[in-house]
Order: sequence, then C-alpha cells, then structure tokens
Amino acid sequence: MKVLLVYPYFLTERGKDYDVRPLPIGLHYIGAYLIEAGHEVEILNLHGLGGNLDELRSIFEEREFDCLGVSLFNGNRFGALDCAKIAKEINPNTKVIFGGVGATFLWDFFLRHFDFVDFIVRGEGEETFKELLEAVEKGGDPESFLRIKGLALRDIKGRPVKTQERPFIKDLDALPDPSKYFKFQHVISSRGCPWNCTFCGSPRFWKRRVRFHSPKYFVDQLERLNKKGVNFFYVSDDTFTLNKDRVIDICQEIVKRRLNISWYAISRVNCVDEDIVYWMKRAGCIQISYGVESGSKAIRDFFNKQISDDDIKKAFHITRRFGILPRAYFIYGAPGDGKKSIQESIDLIRDIKPLSMVSYILDLYPGTKLYDNFVKKNRVTDDIWLEPIEDIMYFETDPKMNSDEVLQMGRRLKKAFYSMLPNFIEELEFEEKDELKEHYAAFCARLGFTFTHGDYAQNELIPNKERAAEMLFKKALKWWPNHDAFLGLGMLYQKRREFDNSIEILRQGLKLYDDSEELNICLGINLMNLGQFKDAMAIFKRFPSSPRAKRFYEICASK
Repeated sequence: MKVLLVYPYFLTERGKDYDVRPLPIGLHYIGAYLIEAGHEVEILNLHGLGGNLDELRSIFEEREFDCLGVSLFNGNRFGALDCAKIAKEINPNTKVIFGGVGATFLWDFFLRHFDFVDFIVRGEGEETFKELLEAVEKGGDPESFLRIKGLALRDIKGRPVKTQERPFIKDLDALPDPSKYFKFQHVISSRGCPWNCTFCGSPRFWKRRVRFHSPKYFVDQLERLNKKGVNFFYVSDDTFTLNKDRVIDICQEIVKRRLNISWYAISRVNCVDEDIVYWMKRAGCIQISYGVESGSKAIRDFFNKQISDDDIKKAFHITRRFGILPRAYFIYGAPGDGKKSIQESIDLIRDIKPLSMVSYILDLYPGTKLYDNFVKKNRVTDDIWLEPIEDIMYFETDPKMNSDEVLQMGRRLKKAFYSMLPNFIEELEFEEKDELKEHYAAFCARLGFTFTHGDYAQNELIPNKERAAEMLFKKALKWWPNHDAFLGLGMLYQKRREFDNSIEILRQGLKLYDDSEELNICLGINLMNLGQFKDAMAIFKRFPSSPRAKRFYEICASK
C-alpha cells in the first residue's frame, strides 16, 4: 500500500516552536517498519503550513496514497482533522489512521465526533499499524480489525470500541533503523520514563517502563545520519542519563568512532554525576535540559517531582563545570503559587546559575493525572476539546487564581533570570581537564555569539550583553585558540569602532587560521574603515568566489 504519514500544524502560531516544529521520531520508526513490510511510505512535516487549507489540498492532490497516518499531540488535533477531512474529500476510499499521544488518550472522542477518522492506533504504533494495513489489504473484515491489539475503531453498530492492549516491543533493536530510509535530527535511544509526574502523559502512555536501544544500535544510527550530513542532534529521551553505564558506553563509542557531532539531551537532576557529564562532554554534548519546575518544595511535591534542592544544585554545578550549557525548565501557575514561591524559584535560579531558562504556565493535557483530577472535580467530558483551544491552563480551573497574577509570575521569573545572566557568565569556571580545553573554548565562543547574534542579542531584559559576549570570547581564548572566539572579539571591537584592537586580535587568529574567509573579511573591513583600501583589496582578492569579498573589493576599487 501507499502510505502518507503526516505531522499536522498546531492551532496557534508560536514565536519559538523548537520543541514542536520537528517531526516526532515515532513517524520515522513507523515509516521504516512499514517500508520493510513492503509498503511505500512518504513522511511530510506540515507543521509550518499554518492552516492554509488550499495549500494542504494541493499537497494531497499531488500525491496518490491509500492510507493517511496522522501523528497527534493535543494542540495539533484541528490540523489533524483538516488533513483527514481533505484526504477523504479527495478520495473517500482513503483509510485515515490517527496515532500518537493525543490520539491514544482521546480515541473515543475522535471516533464519536468525526466520521472521517477510521482508526486510532493506541500506544506504541509499529506492530499495530502494520497489522492494520495487512487487514485492510485482505478486504477489511470487521472481525479481523477487532483482533488487532492496540487499536480503536467503530464496531458494526457504529460505536467506538478499543481492542486489547498491545504489549510493548521487548527488543527495541529488533526495529528497523529509520536512518536507513530517512534523514532527521531528533533521535531517541530509549522509550519510557519510570517517574510519575502529575503534569506529564508519559506515565500512562509508557506505563512507567523504560526500554533501551543498545549503544551500538544508537551510535550506528548517529553515524549513518552523520554520513548523510547531519552533525547536530536532539536526543529526545525523557531521561537520557537513566542508566549510567549505558550512557558512558554510548559516549565512548562516539569518541572511538571520531564522530564530529554536537547534541542536546534531557535529564533529571538526580540522574547525573561527574563521570556521566564528563563523557557526555567528550562525546559532543553541548546542552542538558533539566526539569526543575519550581524552587518551592511544596509545588514540586504537588507535581510529584521527587527531587531536592541539593539534587538540583549539584546537577547544575557539575554541568556548568564541564562546559555543558545547563537549561532549566520552570512551571508556574500551580495551586499555591504566589509571591513567596516565585521568590523561592528566583533564589534557586541565583544558586544554580542556569545559562538558559524556559518557563511555562501549568497546562492540563489528556492522559495526565492533573487532567483526570480536573475532569472528576468539574464533571466535564473530553468533549471540551471540541472547542478551538490547544490546552487548558490550570489557573482557568481554579477560582482562587487569576490570569494577571499568573502572568506576573512568569514576568518576574524571566526578568530575574535575564538580569542575573551576565553575572552567571562572569562566574563561569571549568574543571582542569587538558583533554577538554578545546571543548571549553568552543562552548564559550558559541555562547558568546548568542549574545551578539543569537537569541540573547535581541533580548532587552539582558543588561550588558556586549560585555557578557566579550567575557566569553576572552574566556574561550584562555583555554584554546578558538577560531570563532577570535572572530567574535574582532567583530565586537569593530562594532565599537575600536579598529586597532580588532585588527590586532584578528591577526592573532590569522596566524593559526590563515585561510579563514571570515577572519580575513573582518580584517579587510577594519582596514577599509581606516582608509587603507589597497591593503583591504589585497585581502578581498584572495577570495574570488566569495560574493561578500567581491562586493567589498569593488567598493575599495572605487575609492
């Protein structure tokens, strides 16, 4: 069969949608599984389509497919319904299959309200999807569908029913490696999480069980993708560092194979130590995200987070000391949140010195304990999701809270973090490890450019951004003669019109990186600003294929 797998757009646009823009890794695994079962598969990321139904129709009309598989979170359910409806309008015989976290928890809702949705794959999808296609190919006998585990559908009377639960795949390495067929950056080395946080759907979806790919399977995948040109990865495991020996084996294998890659990972603060972070640094990890959630123990207990202040402080200290960017996640707007608890979060931020922070208002999603409590307490049903909303904010369900107070909590957190960030940069210190010196320099230079050209450069809440960048570039050069640190300082001095200082640092860099187009062009621009056009022309002439060099050469010639 010809199968089109899609990831639909969300209801509202986001200014920064790094976490939801990429294709879910599950689509790649299902795609590979179906390909090896003999099906033709195409995967489309429709996240950026933004509700343009004419363009969506055109995309579907350009393709022939027998089956449409749609990956759902909660916030993209209306995009999923648009995809299903248009696919059926184009070809009523198309089988529409929903899957993913959103579909798993709202299977009854979708089958009751939308007759153009044929099936729901609940939970882990590879085997269920394959068996469903086999049953469709054989003619679609209703009884054959009911024998497929992990499925939801309508019975002969049109009533939504679900079949038996499907056991989890025991050996993840038995799955086809999707990197053989697709190119992607978001990777995963395990499935599941053993903890039971009240705001998260993972405990119910994965039953608090964790299964692992072997280090070889995972690093083989990274290497195959690297050969396809991918050198940066998001490792999307709920807790990558859960098994210490396995993490170190993965990192040592990356180092052994000399894979020139960098990557982000997610961890818990009570699942890292110096050995783990050291090897992650050696293997190219540049950021670890930690769910801190709150500085208030009472609120962390409400989330059933099961971490202490000491756990948090230790994890952030180790991560910073080994030159990995520690990113802190905070949630605000929980019951009991107020001036005192937000101040506790600010005090904790001051102690742990994160170099990146993301804060969210507490939301309620199907499949979480908090959502279940909300449904029981308010005697509502899943039909609330017929409303055009992406989520339900907790404060909207609590008469003791109001939106102005909750929004003020978020503003306080962000203002406090960004105002302290330059101080965190100044206090950066690293472990004395000769083999990590080059890595430390690269870390500082990369972070420095965030303040001059990246997200932080545009952030008005951060004071003294240029000073922070200068500190970082200088810290980098104390550890290693890093190319980007020379360039960053040269550009910074040039911007201040300190042309002599800029020329001096750039020439230091060019002693090591003589062929660097960036360093040479920056030097040439300095010379132009000093009126030394002939010397600048000689530099630009070295790069005849560079449009920038050519443009500056012509300007010099005209002078």
